[in-house]
Amino acid sequence: MTASIELPTGYQHPAVPALLGYLREVTAELGIGLESCTLDHDSPVSAYVALDTRLPHYPDRDVALLWDEERGWAAAIETHSGEDLIVLRYLGGPTVAPPPRRVARFVTALHEDDHTVGRPDPVRLRAAGDAAALAALLARPAVAR
Repeated sequence: MTASIELPTGYQHPAVPALLGYLREVTAELGIGLESCTLDHDSPVSAYVALDTRLPHYPDRDVALLWDEERGWAAAIETHSGEDLIVLRYLGGPTVAPPPRRVARFVTALHEDDHTVGRPDPVRLRAAGDAAALAALLARPAVAR
C-alpha cells in the first residue's frame, strides 16, 4: 500500500515509525521536508523522495531518491510517459540506512556526474521481511550506521 507520509492508511508496517525518523533526518540533510516523501508499506518496505532539483544531463526530468529495505538508496529520473522511473545509480552498502550526510553526498555526486560515489547496479544488502530488525537498524543513531 502506497501512502503519503501524513495520511493515515489503516495499516502501518511495524518499521514505519523508525523509517519516518530516518527519512526526517535524510530530508533535513537534503534541505527538503517529509512532504516530499511517500511510503509503500508492502514488502519490501520502500520510500520515494522527490528532489527539488534537476540533473545537468536530464534538465527536463524530475529527480527522485528511492529507498527500499533490501537495496537502500537509488537515484532515478521520471519519465514523460508516467511509466516506471529510470534508475541512474544505487548508493550501495554496507547498510540500507547510511548516515544522512552520505545520502546527501550521493545526491551531490549525481549533480557533479561523479561516478566514484554509488554504483550502476543494485546490490541486495539485506533480506526483506524482518520488521523488528529493520526498525532497529533505522532507529540507530546516524553515527552507528
